[in-house]
Amino acid sequence: MEPPPTPSPPSTQDREIADTVARERPRLRNFIRRRVIDQDEADDILQDVFEELVQAWRLPEPIEQVGAWLFRVARNRIVDRFRKRKEVPLVEPQEGESEYRLDLALPSPDAGPEAAYERAAMLDALRAALDELPASQREVFIAHELDGRSFKELAAASGVGVNTLLARKRYAVLHLRERLRASWDDLEI
Repeated sequence: MEPPPTPSPPSTQDREIADTVARERPRLRNFIRRRVIDQDEADDILQDVFEELVQAWRLPEPIEQVGAWLFRVARNRIVDRFRKRKEVPLVEPQEGESEYRLDLALPSPDAGPEAAYERAAMLDALRAALDELPASQREVFIAHELDGRSFKELAAASGVGVNTLLARKRYAVLHLRERLRASWDDLEI
């Protein structure tokens, strides 16, 4: 019977990774847990960040300022998970309701201080972005998206054709998407 093979000593690269993980884990874990309510999800994000570190460490180009790099990756993972969660309908529409309601897509004000802050920040960004729109685009967007009025109803009330209203809303949506994406990226979550 042969003795089990002796494990080879860890490489210098493996020791550097392990040292970095040990040094940065507590701060990074606190950073993520302050921003993600579900602790299992926070731990998953932490694991994802360290997996990305291992992959990046093995690339020929070295990572400069590893701590800052880890926090940037963590922030991006948090934003990615938040965006994915937003894509899933939060509440099934009730009979008589439109398919989508902005108030249901925002974080609940009753879900704690982080959610209340996120909701307020998102509403402020939406108000500011709406104020930047030309009046005709803003009015169509608000009437259709926030008030739930149909294009046919808007056309009858305003005397403006449905295609014109659709175009105005399209331009409003394009502007709002771009503007709110920039605002969300600037939000320190």
